[in-house]
Amino acid sequence: MRPGTIIVAAIALTFELALAGGAEAACKRFAFLVNDYGKDVPTRDSQALLDKHIAKEMAELGIKQYKVGPKDVHCELFLNFIVFDEHTCQAEATVCWAGEEPGAAKPGAPAGSATSKKK
Repeated sequence: MRPGTIIVAAIALTFELALAGGAEAACKRFAFLVNDYGKDVPTRDSQALLDKHIAKEMAELGIKQYKVGPKDVHCELFLNFIVFDEHTCQAEATVCWAGEEPGAAKPGAPAGSATSKKK
């Protein structure tokens, strides 16, 4: 193996271990896509609908406190006519909360085990 390959492998292993050690918080990436006339309307709508989508998903997971990172909006020209144009805009954001993702299997628990026992 070449020395450069060993260094790259060591950096990758360190990065993986750092991610595995941070089990105190969970994060998920959300996105919402809107296609509409002009560029301002789909940009605004994609951000607003992303907020609603995040709130709905967090409520379904039973997570009450979460933090939304910065929103990125990317727009592409879909149709270009002389008198009007149509854009497709996608808003994205990372959402993080304390604890693990609900429904995720715990490392020490066997699959399908009951947590309470009858007496």
